[in-house]
Amino acid sequence: MDEAGTEPVVPVWYWAAAIGALLFELLGCYFYFAEVTMSRAEIMSLPLDQRQMLAARPSWYYAAFGVAVWVGLVGAGGLLWRKSWADRMLLASLVAVVVQFSAIFIVPEMRLVTSDALLGPVIIIIISYGIWQLARLAKRRGWLR
Repeated sequence: MDEAGTEPVVPVWYWAAAIGALLFELLGCYFYFAEVTMSRAEIMSLPLDQRQMLAARPSWYYAAFGVAVWVGLVGAGGLLWRKSWADRMLLASLVAVVVQFSAIFIVPEMRLVTSDALLGPVIIIIISYGIWQLARLAKRRGWLR
C-alpha cells in the first residue's frame, strides 16, 4: 500500500514476466528430474563427450542444481502470489546456479564437451539474474506484500 492506503497497480507486463519466470523454473525442474533419473542405458546412448561430462559431475553439482531449480520454483511462485520473500528465494536460486555451473571451471573433465553446451550455463545465469532483478523491482515498487 502507498501513503494514501491504496494498493499499488501491478502492470500487465509484470504478470507476463512472472508467468515466464515460473515456466523457466518448471523447465529447470524438468531437466533436473530428467537428469537425476537417467538410466545407465540412456547415459550410454549419449555422445561420448556428454557421457564423460555426466560422469565427471561431482555430487555437489546435483545438490546445487536441486537448490537452484526447486528454490527458484518457489521464488517464481512467490512472484505470482506477490510475496515479499520472493526476492530472497530467487537470490538463493541465483547463487545456487552460479555454484552449480562453477563445476565447469573446477572440474576439468566437464570442459570436454565439444558442442555449444557451454553456452547454456551463461544463458541460464543471465535469465536467473533477470528474474531476481524483477523480484527486486517488484519489491521496491510495492508490488510484493
